[in-house]
Amino acid sequence: MSADAVEPQNAAPPQSPSLPEFAQTLGHPRPLWMLFMTEFWERFAFYGMRWALVLYIVAQFHGGDASGQGPASELYGAYLALVYGAAIFGGYVADKLIGYQRSILVGAFFMALGLFLIMIPSEAWLKLGLATVIVGNGLFKPIISTLVGKVYAPGDQRRDSGFTIFYMGINLGAMLAPWLTGLLAERMFGGTPDLPAYKVVFIASGIGMVISLLWFWVGRAQLKGIGAAPQEAQGLGRVAMVIAGCVVAVPVVFFLLTIPASVLNWILLALFIGPAIMLLVEGIRLGKVQRDMVIAMLIIFGFNVLFWMFFEQAGSSFNFLAQNIVERRFGDWVFPVGWFQSVNSIAIITLAPVLAWLWVKMGPANPSIPRKFGLGLIFNGLAFLLLMFALSSLVDPQTLKIPFWTLFMVYVIQSVGELCLSPIGLSMTTKLAPAKLTGLAMGGWFLSISIGNNLSGIFASAVSGEGGMTTESALAGYTFGFWALLGAGVLLFLVAPLIQKLMHGVK
Repeated sequence: MSADAVEPQNAAPPQSPSLPEFAQTLGHPRPLWMLFMTEFWERFAFYGMRWALVLYIVAQFHGGDASGQGPASELYGAYLALVYGAAIFGGYVADKLIGYQRSILVGAFFMALGLFLIMIPSEAWLKLGLATVIVGNGLFKPIISTLVGKVYAPGDQRRDSGFTIFYMGINLGAMLAPWLTGLLAERMFGGTPDLPAYKVVFIASGIGMVISLLWFWVGRAQLKGIGAAPQEAQGLGRVAMVIAGCVVAVPVVFFLLTIPASVLNWILLALFIGPAIMLLVEGIRLGKVQRDMVIAMLIIFGFNVLFWMFFEQAGSSFNFLAQNIVERRFGDWVFPVGWFQSVNSIAIITLAPVLAWLWVKMGPANPSIPRKFGLGLIFNGLAFLLLMFALSSLVDPQTLKIPFWTLFMVYVIQSVGELCLSPIGLSMTTKLAPAKLTGLAMGGWFLSISIGNNLSGIFASAVSGEGGMTTESALAGYTFGFWALLGAGVLLFLVAPLIQKLMHGVK
């Protein structure tokens, strides 16, 4: 989940000296808690439907036939890729056109609308709903984190603590959403463990997004003008213009969801190459040191693509694995598929303080940025190694299923890898990018995640094959995942001294 969080270094632009006096709650400015709950409900909405999406596509549009797993995985990967891609444009709209508060409100409205559209049992409406969510997320997600930084004065020592609290809101929403929506879908409103009431999932997620919208609408007065519209845009003219732009953008995103995932990947790659060239040109112009730092940053971006390609199996192929090949029955009770999605958040909340303490405790032996990225890749690979072992040696000959604990631990091990890699990515980008192009570099970071997410759908489709996931196809696919991640992690460890040299002392 830490890819959803914006690091304090990036999230807190310079403040006006006339920062309002905020009432304090539990030692922090009161608006922090309003933003905490706004983000909690937005993440509830986002992760509440995430677990169900590929399963719903197979059940609703392919009659439950396993041959639908490939197309479902590719659509899921494209959806995630465009969610991150859209975030690139949100900052511009907020900064230059309507301000942060209005950007959040408009984005929340479109996200809620999209989630309700998904429940209409039509493949065209599904893609239209996803496109609407993507456009809304672009206006919402990168902006609310920025507001957290703006409620603290420059140099306020509580800022990092405030972002930690806000980060807990992200993970609490992501943890509780699959549990609650899974319970509603499988135990209530006519659903069963074999065929959950998926429509209920999308309704619950839509309601969660409406709560997020209303929470911010009512609570934004606490901000006392922080993030309000620019002085020259106090009227509703620019808001109407942005809404019109969103309406135009939805069909464009809809089209991108309909094209083959391989074609979308070329589009995303082209979008990435442009900023990469601009960053290199600026680095060369500024001299050898800045050129080397840009090269180091772009190398890390490449490894980041690979990490997310395999990490994001969590919402696609791992769901099919859980549904069909993992033993989830405990007596008369069946562990809901969606509940596996909560394991990552539980692990992040539990292990983040442990790793933070460990990095400090290691002192001078604390791994460099490239080696932390390498550790992230290797831990991600170890999760696939566990799946290799389970699928080759632990399959029950009677049920043809692997033990429950194996998939549970896969999510835990992947979370360790995420903690090694993701939290430092944004911070690293702000440190290595040319000062004038930091925003462009951040776009490059998000595009690397976007490309990885799209590749995750292509890979998940290959794991399922044309006839749906089997023990054999899963073993073959996840074996490839292990060797790819291990090879990349070891390679990054070996070249880490060279990359660190290119970074010229940045740590």
